[in-house]
Amino acid sequence: MTVAQTIEEKLKKALTVSKIEVIDESYKHAGHAGAREGGESHFKLFIIASDFQGKNRVMRQREIYRILKDEMAGPIHALSIDARSPEE
Repeated sequence: MTVAQTIEEKLKKALTVSKIEVIDESYKHAGHAGAREGGESHFKLFIIASDFQGKNRVMRQREIYRILKDEMAGPIHALSIDARSPEE
């Protein structure tokens, strides 16, 4: 299973997700600090989940980082997050 697939699976399991896109942007960072051989280190996440209703941007990001804590400590070097509620 790829890191992107793991990210998507964990978030879908923990949240009520109506849309999710996980994009591996590691190729843009090849040769930079934190870039791993073979990629899978830099990601862009777009997620819509009802769990984000009434939460600000920081609270949403903290929730995502909590869910992905093992990946953030390991293979993920950078994660760009766009997290919204269904009403947004």
